[in-house]
Amino acid sequence: QVQLVESGGGLVQPGGSLNLSCAASGGIFRINAMGWYRQAPGKQRELVATITSGGSTNYADSVKGRFTISRDNAKNKLYLQMNSLEPEDTAVYYCNVEMLELAVVRWVAREYWGQGTQVTVSS
Repeated sequence: QVQLVESGGGLVQPGGSLNLSCAASGGIFRINAMGWYRQAPGKQRELVATITSGGSTNYADSVKGRFTISRDNAKNKLYLQMNSLEPEDTAVYYCNVEMLELAVVRWVAREYWGQGTQVTVSS
């Protein structure tokens, strides 16, 4: 029922910036936590940043000081502002949302993933 739509990926030069966004829609749900993950070719998917419903954030050491995760609860949107991008940041970035979704007459815990958006940092 719920769909995650990502946008904002693209090709940038080292030192450039990108702003990723993820919007959740469909169904009836209450978001608990949201996060960004990335997967580079030949590597395992890794956590980039997360943000809880209370606004608490957590970042991977590799992106601290460069990336900022934020959310708009009213719009059910998640953002990732990426600055000072490096070639090592090249990967497919995935939006992840943990939520309570209304199924029939009860709330159930579910997790959804976006389709992924390509971020390429190269000169």
